Amino acid sequence: MRIVTSVAAMQRLAMEWNRRGVRAGLVPTMGYLHEGHMSLLRKARERVGNRGVVVASIYVNPTQFAPTEDLAHYPRDLARDKKLCRDAGVDVVFVPGDHQMYPSRHGAEFSTYVVEETLSRGMEGVSRPTHFRGVATAVAKLFNIIRPEVAVFGAKDFQQAAIVKRMARDLNFPVKIIVAPTVREADGLALSSRNRYLSAEERRQAVALWQGIQLARQTVRTSTRPIPASRLNSELKWLIETRPAARVDYIEFFDPETLQPVAKVQRGAQIALAVFVGKTRLIDNARI
Repeated sequence: MRIVTSVAAMQRLAMEWNRRGVRAGLVPTMGYLHEGHMSLLRKARERVGNRGVVVASIYVNPTQFAPTEDLAHYPRDLARDKKLCRDAGVDVVFVPGDHQMYPSRHGAEFSTYVVEETLSRGMEGVSRPTHFRGVATAVAKLFNIIRPEVAVFGAKDFQQAAIVKRMARDLNFPVKIIVAPTVREADGLALSSRNRYLSAEERRQAVALWQGIQLARQTVRTSTRPIPASRLNSELKWLIETRPAARVDYIEFFDPETLQPVAKVQRGAQIALAVFVGKTRLIDNARI
């Protein structure tokens, strides 16, 4: 396994693969890897085959964090991440620094960003207004640097994956976006690097996100007619906030293709929710 830290070196590798016709699969991560990430790496390997190369990028991207968010405290353990990547059969780990991803030269600051203007309007786009600008910019740069044939993202970040797909389509990136299923703990909590922030008691309460999703599914699937989204939203909010540490940021029901909110919820709609458990903000989503 090779560790690459400079953009120039990574680009040279990518051009060499391109000349030789070697398929490359990319899994962009912010590190502190868990089984969810491992599932993405396995999916990338499956898509490019043993003759292809799998690249894991590890970069805590500062432009997707607001000043009040947890950039400085985001969990990091690069030595552990490298071992997990090696065990997973990753060929290259790309670990650029901020000066590589956002260079300033001759006194000129980095000033070019990628902005998606439709799918990013709701949900995370409301709660974290600058978030998707940072995500889209970093991912676009990774696509240009690594030139992957496929890139694998997790379904837990449903809105992010939809925006990356739209960006790849609109800007003609020759990359196939694969969205792999969410990996969950035995009690249903979606795996996330931020779960480590939770105390033991908060961890027990965090299962409320999955229980809310299950309640929404059960309610819709046992009803003979569509359910008003406002009613279902209130019921889920009440259920989740019976946990003393839990506070709902948003619960949204929407069309999974357009990400537009729906007034009435029926089978095939998507639910997404963000909940603070203590000081930790968790997100989840599922098809109803």
